[in-house]
Amino acid sequence: MRNRNTIFTTILLACFAISPMAQAVVPAPDGGYPGGNTAEGQNALLSRTTGGFNTAVGWFSLESLTTGSYNTGVGAGTLVLNTGDSNTAVGTGALLLNTTGIRNTAIGFGALIVNNTGGDNTANGVNALGNNTTGASNAATGRSALLHNTTGDNNTANGDSALFSNTTGNLNTAVGTGALNNTTGSNNTAWAFKPAAVSLRPITLLLSARMART
Repeated sequence: MRNRNTIFTTILLACFAISPMAQAVVPAPDGGYPGGNTAEGQNALLSRTTGGFNTAVGWFSLESLTTGSYNTGVGAGTLVLNTGDSNTAVGTGALLLNTTGIRNTAIGFGALIVNNTGGDNTANGVNALGNNTTGASNAATGRSALLHNTTGDNNTANGDSALFSNTTGNLNTAVGTGALNNTTGSNNTAWAFKPAAVSLRPITLLLSARMART
């Protein structure tokens, strides 16, 4: 981790050094802290010790982080218990209870709110993956998509309430509102759509014309 921080810092400094337009902002912005960290809000990044390049904006955002790096929390309570790396949470309560899970992305109120150690999850939408705890590598897009998933891995849900009831199933794919009413099954694929209305008038006219000719 120290090597990653050193390399990242070196790149940033090099960019500013070669930029002729780089200059100090007057007045200087507040919220900037050592190690490339930014914090705004009550107790945001309160416990940081050596972690670098974290951004915490909001009440208690990233409050418990000490040595973790590359995390972004925007919104009240985002990543409040987090100690892991490379998590992104945008929206009140997003990734609220995450502790050591890494590389998670949660956008929307309550997205991945109770995730604990699960990693590499992506949740876009209010309450998306809202009950996930240790499940990993899941992708949920849409309100309440994969809402009840807890430990299932490698699931993909696109659409409002897609894979809504999945709890421990793995490797499922659901596309469309309410697609795949699955709980524990694995390796399923489902699309939900409303079929277009089909008019029978052209067929009726064609049959009438043929009958008239006979």
